[in-house]
Formats: sequence, structure tokens, C-alpha cells
Amino acid sequence: MAVSYKRLLHIMIEKDISNQDLMRDAKISANIITKIRNGQYIALDKVESICMALDCTPNDILEFIPEEEKKRG
Repeated sequence: MAVSYKRLLHIMIEKDISNQDLMRDAKISANIITKIRNGQYIALDKVESICMALDCTPNDILEFIPEEEKKRG
């Protein structure tokens, strides 16, 4: 199962939050931003930091994609 961060990216656009803003507010590194943009795994403590900074839940920023859909699309 893959994870998509598209919801997080949409929230960032809607709230006019830059990568720098998220890094500062969530206390995450540029490496984490790169992983998010590339759809790579990030640790749950980083997800928690992002959620606390954005006042949201993991369900608001993550989407789980079954492997079959990932292969098709």
C-alpha cells in the first residue's frame, strides 16, 4: 500500500503555506519536504508534527492507495 500526500499539498495551497512556513511551523527539515513531494515514506512523528502545525489529523493530509491502483495510475 502506498501513501499519497496530495491532500497535504492541497491544504498548503489553500492556506497559502510555503515549504519554508511548514518547515518552520512543524519543525521539519527540507529533506522531509522533498520526501513529501516525491511521495516517499516519512516517519509518524513527522506526520504528527505537521498535523499539530496545521491543526488537522493524519486523515486530512494522507491518503492510502492500494498497490493495484498505484500500478494502474
